[in-house]
Amino acid sequence: MSLTEVNHWGIVKKQYKFKLKAYAGVFTSMMVVQVIALLLSLGGTGGSSGSSSSGFSLTTNSYSGSMVIAFTMVWAFITAILITTKAYRDDDFTFVTNRLTSNLSNMLFLTIASIIAGTTSLLTGYLLKVIVYLFFDVDLLISSSQTFSTLLIGLVATIMYILLFAALGYLVGVLAQLSKMLIIILVALFIGYPIYASTGTGIRDEPTLFITIGQFYQGESTLLLLVIKIILTVIVLFFTSLIITNRLEVKQ
Repeated sequence: MSLTEVNHWGIVKKQYKFKLKAYAGVFTSMMVVQVIALLLSLGGTGGSSGSSSSGFSLTTNSYSGSMVIAFTMVWAFITAILITTKAYRDDDFTFVTNRLTSNLSNMLFLTIASIIAGTTSLLTGYLLKVIVYLFFDVDLLISSSQTFSTLLIGLVATIMYILLFAALGYLVGVLAQLSKMLIIILVALFIGYPIYASTGTGIRDEPTLFITIGQFYQGESTLLLLVIKIILTVIVLFFTSLIITNRLEVKQ
């Protein structure tokens, strides 16, 4: 029996601190993605409309940070997949570690990364309006008034959605370790189901499964219920990832 007791939480904290430094490129890619989304949003995100009468013309554009948030969700999904790849997994073996501590440090990293990404993506929406006001030829810029509580609700909701995509991406990355065929099946279902739902019966029906899932996470009137739904989903996704990785061979 060893006289040295392994402190799992201490190992998790060391791995987490190491990954914050080693994965700095992840945050660089996040900023690049958000800048690209910001530039794409300069043309307007809600469409434009115009009218004219008696030599007078009016054109309106809608600007929001929705595209930045959407791009950040995709970034979180891809980033979570990347940190499950072999190149990243081998970094953990510089520590005295096991699959539990490795996964917990990854999940902690993804959680903190989601908080940072959610905060920056939401603030980028306000930066977009400032850029439009300063550098675009606009006669009037109307912005909906927001209280601190409204801003806080938007921030929490954004972070939750990004964390949800990160947890889903992590599970997909773990499934890829288990079997490449599972990923092919998932991709086929993801791409094939909307096509089948639209044309399979000869009538353009909506892909109700995806709509139902989207409404499940969007249809809440209170922030608390939304947070509970997403947190429970994230726990299930992360716990499933833990169970799957326990079935993998050492250093697989």
